[in-house]
Amino acid sequence: MTPAAWHSDRVLTYLLLFPERDDAEKVAEDLAEDSLGEVRVVREALAGEDDSESHEWGVYVQIDTIDDPSSALAKALTERFTAVAHEYDGWLDQHP
Repeated sequence: MTPAAWHSDRVLTYLLLFPERDDAEKVAEDLAEDSLGEVRVVREALAGEDDSESHEWGVYVQIDTIDDPSSALAKALTERFTAVAHEYDGWLDQHP
């Protein structure tokens, strides 16, 4: 399993996190246009955060067309999502 993707029943899940809702929604919109899979935005409470104001905005991407999380395609998506997240001062959760 690649560290940035969670694999279950042939579904890879990636979680990109952003401090700003607008950035998360923009990224989700762009990724949805690419028809990669299911894309959704959620308010994400991270471990150790008690204040709801400090919660991040998460973009979940679930892809059911890749059955090997260690494949070149899965690794390429990890690199792409990491780069996209960094563009907006976010990051790719290594253990979604």
